[in-house]
Amino acid sequence: MPGSCSEEEQQEEQKQSFNVVTVVSQFADDNLTLVRNISTGLAVAGVLVIARSIRLITKFSSPSEIPTRFIERSISIRGRVRRVTESGLEVEHVPIYVPLVSPLLTKRQPVASLDVRLAGVELTPQGQEWLSQRLRPTQAVWLRLISRQEESLHCLVSVSRGSIFTTCINEELLWLGLGRTAPLQGVDPHSRLYFKIHRRLLKSEQRAEKKGEGLWKEESLRERISQALSSNIVVATIKRMLNWMSRTKDR
Repeated sequence: MPGSCSEEEQQEEQKQSFNVVTVVSQFADDNLTLVRNISTGLAVAGVLVIARSIRLITKFSSPSEIPTRFIERSISIRGRVRRVTESGLEVEHVPIYVPLVSPLLTKRQPVASLDVRLAGVELTPQGQEWLSQRLRPTQAVWLRLISRQEESLHCLVSVSRGSIFTTCINEELLWLGLGRTAPLQGVDPHSRLYFKIHRRLLKSEQRAEKKGEGLWKEESLRERISQALSSNIVVATIKRMLNWMSRTKDR
């Protein structure tokens, strides 16, 4: 009968489907390690493709390798200090670490340093000396990308202070009177970013000037009187006359 044939066909199809599921389940149970390895491989491959597409695990060896969108969005990247220079820092970029993947990529990437300038700060010789003591080689820093000028990066450089807080080296230099505020290179002076950063740095400089820190330190009254007398023409003339009279008397 038609109804009986239909029921028999359905039962046969269900039996075949059940057999397929049983075979697959049995294979997975018998080859559990293989299945796990395949799953892990697919997951790693997926992470690698996504990370490479947004340059998260790429090690930048020169400013020209950094995507323009990173600088336009003022993204922060991590690095290690190599040395302090007359104009700023040499920093080795440290990309985000991904287990299994990062060690393979690191072997292929050359060790190179980025030329980093302290955005909005004009260093003094005392500031450079302080920077050498403040930032030791291999110390971890964060670089907030502000602009790129040829082969140099202008950044806000920060160091960790505890597990939560960070200190901006640009501001700290100005707090201590070890530098002066300077125009932000490569940033539109009329932009919101320029106004925001320059205002922060200017407040730090004004604080140092108000407290007489570093280059804003006022000379003592004795030093000012001594300097005024030494530069006074009348006093200088009298000193020369006394010296001449003393030499004449000795003769």
